[in-house]
Amino acid sequence: MSVIEEQAPGKLYIAGEYAVIEPGNTAILVAVDRFLRVRLTASEEVGSLTSSQYGRLPVRWRRSGDHKLVLEREENPFDYVLSAIAVTEQYAREQGRELAFYHLDIDSQLDDSSGRKYGLGSSGAVTVATIKALARFYALALSPLMLFKLAALAQVDIQPNGSCGDLAASAYGGWIAYTCFDREWARRERATHTVTDMLSRDWPHLDVRRLSAPSDLHLVIGWTGAPASTPALVAMVQARKSDSATHYDDFLSNAKRCMKAMVAAFEAGDTKCIQAEIRVYRRLLHSLGKSADTRIETPELDLLCAEAEHYGGAAKTSGAGGGDCGIAIFNADNDVSALLDAWTRNGILPLSLKVHNEKRHAA
Repeated sequence: MSVIEEQAPGKLYIAGEYAVIEPGNTAILVAVDRFLRVRLTASEEVGSLTSSQYGRLPVRWRRSGDHKLVLEREENPFDYVLSAIAVTEQYAREQGRELAFYHLDIDSQLDDSSGRKYGLGSSGAVTVATIKALARFYALALSPLMLFKLAALAQVDIQPNGSCGDLAASAYGGWIAYTCFDREWARRERATHTVTDMLSRDWPHLDVRRLSAPSDLHLVIGWTGAPASTPALVAMVQARKSDSATHYDDFLSNAKRCMKAMVAAFEAGDTKCIQAEIRVYRRLLHSLGKSADTRIETPELDLLCAEAEHYGGAAKTSGAGGGDCGIAIFNADNDVSALLDAWTRNGILPLSLKVHNEKRHAA
């Protein structure tokens, strides 16, 4: 068999962070043109996993009597990959495919050359790219929705606080409005249903809608140079949400109104309205972080946003905050060169990222 190569794009949150953790809440995300790539080569009797992120020494694996992968090392950095393999191969077996051996080589553009993370969703991208490669290997036809559901099944047990929005962005590409499904339902139903059944069922609250950005919208991205831990930040907010002082229910209701207005603005092609709602959501995140005693917007991100606003954009953190990236929405007529110079002078790295649109179509 010839070598199979697949890739999945990184992502950025535009708005909806923290609220989208709760089922039924929506976030807007965009897939960007930096990728995590997987190369699959068929083998016999033994397989291996290799990643540029963890050195090039392979972690070899064999199969146990029940077809599960057994690694030759006790410790490994491949939890997301292994979970993606397990779910996809269970589906392959349900579809009558015979399991085989292969080498997987993983290469990521989602970090810089020194390994620092940009916050572009490497765990989601590696999950999606691994499933895409295995789907081709086992001749499994997957729509973007099926690809997302397989990736979500692979990820819910590893990252229980995650919304899976990164998976949706990597699976669909482009701009999307993603509404989080009921993860407890998925875990519960997964225990008593086949993967095939789970792919064919409607998942409570789940909705992934493609969006078209207005023609005059210009997305500008800056990186603060400080990596952040999304699971840790989300866990901190989740731990405080029952505290009345956090006003968490108010945050959710205001976030829903904001996201509904922002999705409508995308559908109407209204960049000015999108900018207004970006500013609203920034204020909501600021209030949430303050009430939950969690630093979502760091001084560096505050500076990033202030400079963008000064030059005519609407800006906010992207993702959980605490570092990583900020995004700014401009009208395409704006000259952002002065902003990029100001960011650079202040230690903020402009990222030359473009929107990546998947060629495959949703079923």
